[in-house]
Amino acid sequence: MKKLFFSFLAILFVSATLISCKSKSDPKSVASNFLNALTKMDYETAKKYGTPETGKMLDMLSSFAGMMPDSVKAKAKETKVEIKNVKENGNDCVVTYANSDKPNDDQTLNLIKKDGKWLVNMSKDESMGEPASNEPDTSAYSEPPVDETVPTDSVNVNNQ
Repeated sequence: MKKLFFSFLAILFVSATLISCKSKSDPKSVASNFLNALTKMDYETAKKYGTPETGKMLDMLSSFAGMMPDSVKAKAKETKVEIKNVKENGNDCVVTYANSDKPNDDQTLNLIKKDGKWLVNMSKDESMGEPASNEPDTSAYSEPPVDETVPTDSVNVNNQ
């Protein structure tokens, strides 16, 4: 009888543990978990909530984080994130959020649903907090310099 009772308790304990450890996959909790890990510079945890391409971006951020002064890292870890809006559209979702550093500056985070699970989708084409645009960024380009030199074929070098 004791064996049966302890077996039942063991099964109950394992079941409860599995259910409580199962991560939620709704867009709001995925975005919240991702952003909180990101602000704490816990890139490995943040990767768990992202696509493989997001993971590559996080690896790059992680390498840059090693060059940051400790004071900047400490301030970043104190940042709080507030999810303001979640807009689902089929397998796509846009989450609007704000950081405690700039509470009036809303930013967006794109998520996609893969295999029934919501994942943060960051790509090289978009910066953190701003949706990707199909238009090329021309802000870094300026007018080409005007060449004011006189072509040599129009100058008579030999005055003969």
